[in-house]
Amino acid sequence: MYATTDTLATTPATQGGRSRWLALYTLCAGMLMIVLDVTVVNVALPAIQDDLGFTSSSLAWVVNAYLIAFGGLLLLAGRLGDLLGRRNIFTAGLVVFTAASVLCGLAQTQEMLVIARFIQGVGGALTSAVILGMIVTLFPEPREQAKAIGVYAFVASAGGSIGLLAGGVLTQAISWHWIFFVNLPLGVLTAVLAVKLIEKDKGLGIGKGTDVPGAVLITAALMVGVFTIVKPAAELGWTAPRTLALAAATLVLLAGFIVREATAANPLVPLRIFRSRTLTGANLIQALSASGMFGIFFLGSLYLQRVLGYDALEIGLAFLPTTVVMGLLSVKYSEKLVMRFGPRRPLIAGLSLIVVGLALFTLAPVGGNYFVHVLPVLVLLGLGGGICFPALMGLSMSDVKPEDAGLASGLIGTMGEVGAALGLAILATLSATRTAASTKPTLQALTDGYHFSFAVAAAIVAAAVAIALTVMRQPKPQTEDTPEPVLCEAA
Repeated sequence: MYATTDTLATTPATQGGRSRWLALYTLCAGMLMIVLDVTVVNVALPAIQDDLGFTSSSLAWVVNAYLIAFGGLLLLAGRLGDLLGRRNIFTAGLVVFTAASVLCGLAQTQEMLVIARFIQGVGGALTSAVILGMIVTLFPEPREQAKAIGVYAFVASAGGSIGLLAGGVLTQAISWHWIFFVNLPLGVLTAVLAVKLIEKDKGLGIGKGTDVPGAVLITAALMVGVFTIVKPAAELGWTAPRTLALAAATLVLLAGFIVREATAANPLVPLRIFRSRTLTGANLIQALSASGMFGIFFLGSLYLQRVLGYDALEIGLAFLPTTVVMGLLSVKYSEKLVMRFGPRRPLIAGLSLIVVGLALFTLAPVGGNYFVHVLPVLVLLGLGGGICFPALMGLSMSDVKPEDAGLASGLIGTMGEVGAALGLAILATLSATRTAASTKPTLQALTDGYHFSFAVAAAIVAAAVAIALTVMRQPKPQTEDTPEPVLCEAA
């Protein structure tokens, strides 16, 4: 996926050896902040509820406010990176996210916390949407790119379990306010390093891609869609009139967006990008795999808490093996696997391991033993994620032109976020419904509900395996003799 001098003039120049890797670690630090914030809050929710007086239903808005802004703006943020410069959007996102984190930590009312969480979602979208696009332009050589994407994929996928541990430690040792305050030094340091280590890119220019109606339509569609998933669908059911009305509104907005993009002179999302079978398949797999995995982190935590009696810190420690295994594979071995077998085979193998792990979780009993019934599942999930996610990230960008890298990066992020929200809503609803309908003792009813959701999650990821087998193509191998791209001089 090499490009000419003209196209690379719009992307970050490829820097020399060590500085490129330092730039990668800076980008991953920004991504880690965003990923951590999703799960670190989950562990602290009971403490936040007690302190600020949230009801059980209103407490969901601490999570939902972030998800709606984050999922709704990812696609727009990715395109803004192409137009205005990816480093500019990345650093602007860090500033917004860090400032909003301080507001969250200072919050003394429910309203202030929810508003600050929405602003956090805006900053998170700006920061994360452009990262993958920056990585593939920093590392054009196939072997280095595979290794760099492995590091990124580990942070993006395993950061959630790190958040569970960090949330447990900070909430129990200090207070829930500090799960937000720790973002201040991290955000400032990451922003400073980004300016120093990542070369500034010019972008295509706002005049070459301004599509205000398209931006409004897709952002509104995604926000309404995510809101429908996390609020009325989860609380009232999928067939409730309000859910159906909002779902219809989402479809109308999406249809309007497609019509607009097909007729606009400078569309926000050129529909030609979906001609890539690989990119389209990768986005479908991303949505399905995120649906299964994200829901399991949430429901698995509930199983450990409500059935096995674990506290917040114990839950974080319980999920640590997933992080360790995924990190080892992503950082140390994913590049070797991709270079040896190509990305398609590791993708299929990793997804299959996740399916096996989720299916195995359906056997965890009421009096379950961690080492017998939970640890093997978490190891399989770590193995599967460490193998498949780096390969998927590489495949998703393999057919993308450099000038569309930000858009493609935002697209894969959007599909993951929407997939995670949809999966969580579906699995949580199915679990609660199965539990409520049970006549068994409370713990057994809870366990049966979780088992049903684990089985559905396994089926969802199995659908991703089917797409990988039938839709995804193995990219043509690139040898060490492949000529280096012609690069422009840094401005």
